[in-house]
Amino acid sequence: MRALIFGALLGLLLLFPPLLAFVAAVAAAVVCKPLVVAFTLGLVARPHLHRLRRWSR
Repeated sequence: MRALIFGALLGLLLLFPPLLAFVAAVAAAVVCKPLVVAFTLGLVARPHLHRLRRWSR
């Protein structure tokens, strides 16, 4: 499913070259904001973190 969505996105970018410039501009604007990057990395890493148990009582 993910491959189909990725393929459709690549197809749209090839059909409409100005769309590629727009996507690149939006990606650059998002990446230059450290808060957005940190939040996204936190969302990606969250399922892989072990849940801390209460060790002090």
